[in-house]
Amino acid sequence: MDDRSNTIAGWVLGSGIVALGLSIVSGLYFFPPETDHEGEEHKFGYAVEVADEGGTEDGPSLAELLTTGSAEAGEAVFAKCLACHSVVQGGPNGTGPNLYGVMGAAVGQHAPGFSYSPALSGHGGNWTWENMDAWLKNPRGFAEGTIMSFAGLPKAEDRANLMLYLETMGGAPPKPEFVPAAEEEASAEGEAAEGVEAAEDGTDAETAEGEEATAPAE
Repeated sequence: MDDRSNTIAGWVLGSGIVALGLSIVSGLYFFPPETDHEGEEHKFGYAVEVADEGGTEDGPSLAELLTTGSAEAGEAVFAKCLACHSVVQGGPNGTGPNLYGVMGAAVGQHAPGFSYSPALSGHGGNWTWENMDAWLKNPRGFAEGTIMSFAGLPKAEDRANLMLYLETMGGAPPKPEFVPAAEEEASAEGEAAEGVEAAEDGTDAETAEGEEATAPAE
């Protein structure tokens, strides 16, 4: 009985030693120390690639959203901005500039007396629909170094509605033209047909000229 117990204990102890050894070896392979005893850096022995889960925003275009959106919905979105911005004509600047008449104005220039960050005041360009959309989506991506702490509006519908509300507060430049997909396809097909007809007309004209040139004189 004692011999059997000793045998079992030996197997258990041996298995533990083997497992410990494998753990040490795999640890050195997959997660080597950052430096060795001489101070030299080590890179990971096995790199694990992580798929990029980022992506592009799918959905209706800005032009379409501006066609289907509403200023009333944008007013509700603007409630997120009231802590820092006024939008009333002649209203004071707050933590952020007064936004009355901002659409179409020069970027970082439209509110007299407000101290814009160099990232905005030196940006250049105007607040077009496209620029404002990019700014509202990711302020720091649009103007790196801006001091505005707002992270942005991830929903394209919210951005479009907010801009439509700002349009009612001092106007805005012309909106980007929205052309439905069906009209775009019809236009493209029409242009292709016109090109074919033009090519055929040119071929017919060249053929006629060649026949005239080769006709026997009477």
